[in-house]
Amino acid sequence: MADWTAHAEQTLQTRFVQLTPLGGGDFAQAFRVETADGRTLFAKTHSDPPAGFFSTEANGLDWLSASASVRVPEVLAASDDPPYLVLQWIEPSSGNSRGEAEFGRAMANLHQAPLSMFGREDQRTTGSLALPNTQKTTWPEFYAACRLLPLQSIAAERKVLPQRCLHQMESIASRLDQLGAADEKPSLLHGDLWAGNRMIGEGGESWIIDPAAHGGHREFDLAMMRLFGGFDPMCFDAYQEVSPLQPGWQERIKLHQLAPLVVHAIKFGGHYVSATADALEQYC
Repeated sequence: MADWTAHAEQTLQTRFVQLTPLGGGDFAQAFRVETADGRTLFAKTHSDPPAGFFSTEANGLDWLSASASVRVPEVLAASDDPPYLVLQWIEPSSGNSRGEAEFGRAMANLHQAPLSMFGREDQRTTGSLALPNTQKTTWPEFYAACRLLPLQSIAAERKVLPQRCLHQMESIASRLDQLGAADEKPSLLHGDLWAGNRMIGEGGESWIIDPAAHGGHREFDLAMMRLFGGFDPMCFDAYQEVSPLQPGWQERIKLHQLAPLVVHAIKFGGHYVSATADALEQYC
């Protein structure tokens, strides 16, 4: 077994008797782990992750858990050298309507967790592209400096977007305070909430995994949830009942989706390039 398994076994004071590879991820290698003391665990590793990747994810899970609003698997062990993360195993099932509304209310409560700044107090980067989370006092400052402009720079370096798109990203970054809801207070975000990062447990309850947790604009999580689908309208309706969004939120969906669209254009190219261009046109 790899070095990370020996380190994890020592930390957990058990022996891994079986590692079953799991699919579904585009970055880390994930496993279902059976231990000598009868436990089933989830573990993942990577051959060359960004600095502090797994400890940052573990901190994010603990941060979300401390809000007492959403379910996250318990962090059992985390290390950056060797790199790995071990979590409580969540036995998957299928969702139900009651669970969708419950999850919408949970997300509304999460976003109401009190924060004083956008970004992260520990200043750590998140995601496979290591995006910055420098603390900022306003959302326009944060979204420009920590998402749009860094992503524009990466996209330019890797030549994945046409020049028109790069210029549009810079223009939008300079005008965020004119596009509505710029006075939103910072909310605790999951930060990468597509349907694959929401699990449904055996009782129909929702769990969230793989966070890129930071203080951000609450519309960002909701826009990400809409980007690839997989969340019932009841979820969004329940959110609105608990914590109504500011007027014009529908017109800002693509604005918040710009960051994940550019991330996907950088990583996968293809139709994500044209989807990014279409989203940019809405604000230029």
